[in-house]
Amino acid sequence: MGSTEDLDYPEIIVHYSNGFLISKVMFTACELGVFDLLLESGKPLSSDAVAACLGASTMGMERLLDACVGLKLLAAEMTQEGALYRNTEISNIYLTKSSPKSQYHIMMYYSNTVYLCWQYLADAVREGRNQYGRAFGISPKDPFGAMYRSDEEMLKFMAGQNSVWSICGRDVLAAFDLSPFTQIYDLGGGGGALARECVSLYPNSTVTIYDLPKVVQVAKEQFVSPEERQIAFHEGDFFNDSIPEAELYILSKILHDWDDDKCKQLLAKVYKACKPGGGVLLVESLLNEDKSGPVETQLYSMNMLVQTEGKERTAAEYSKLLEAAGFGVIQVRRTGKLYDAVLGRK
Repeated sequence: MGSTEDLDYPEIIVHYSNGFLISKVMFTACELGVFDLLLESGKPLSSDAVAACLGASTMGMERLLDACVGLKLLAAEMTQEGALYRNTEISNIYLTKSSPKSQYHIMMYYSNTVYLCWQYLADAVREGRNQYGRAFGISPKDPFGAMYRSDEEMLKFMAGQNSVWSICGRDVLAAFDLSPFTQIYDLGGGGGALARECVSLYPNSTVTIYDLPKVVQVAKEQFVSPEERQIAFHEGDFFNDSIPEAELYILSKILHDWDDDKCKQLLAKVYKACKPGGGVLLVESLLNEDKSGPVETQLYSMNMLVQTEGKERTAAEYSKLLEAAGFGVIQVRRTGKLYDAVLGRK
């Protein structure tokens, strides 16, 4: 695919309009197991063979595979018997379930949950609120009650977040030298992928994941083994329950879920609990100060509109929230990746 700079203005509109078609092709190939099958086969396969193995129609599968070739997710080798398909390197790394950097789970979350909410984007813009009511018949007043509406959905969401940190976690944790902080609380730490990256990068630290009881239960059963002794758990609701004392608090993709008042409320509690000389690390996707980009962050902010009570913010807006809670010596690091880091000290 060429960049938009290579296109004429009418073509740009078509290019953008096709964006949702492109993503659904990728999601569908993941869901059907195309990339897993081609990895496990160890050799290129015909569309007939892929269709037979995955229980799909030959006609439909051939079109899907060809579209994946066009998107550079697959490569095709022409033989006398027809095309043989294999994964590209990017698919092996990011789209197969078995890869350590697999994004399969976040793809499935987007395909089966986020897409349903985005059908009602116009309503979200008109009303200024999330669309769980229309998409799932669930009250929009409790976004996480909606996200965790079933054990299956909660597991899918947690696995998806883990997959994000498998490729972005080290970047945000290395943005500052966090080695002086040995007692760390990861608020809303979910499945523990960021905590695991943290203790790997800072082996003298211990990280306690503070999350809802049902999230902690799933994390212990599915994601964090008892042998990972540097990772502990604390069950609770950090908006309504007390926050234990620690040297550093990590809030990764937490504040963007909430409006300014809720953010100030939470940060004030964190400041009160924080040891003198300690701090708070915000991990968020930062907007440019004039909000002209990055486009990924602008799209994330639209997603906050359809799914949560929050929004993406600029570094100055996060700094203002930290200052209102009492934090000072605020530093900002842009990683050049999906997520950035803001550190406030007490």
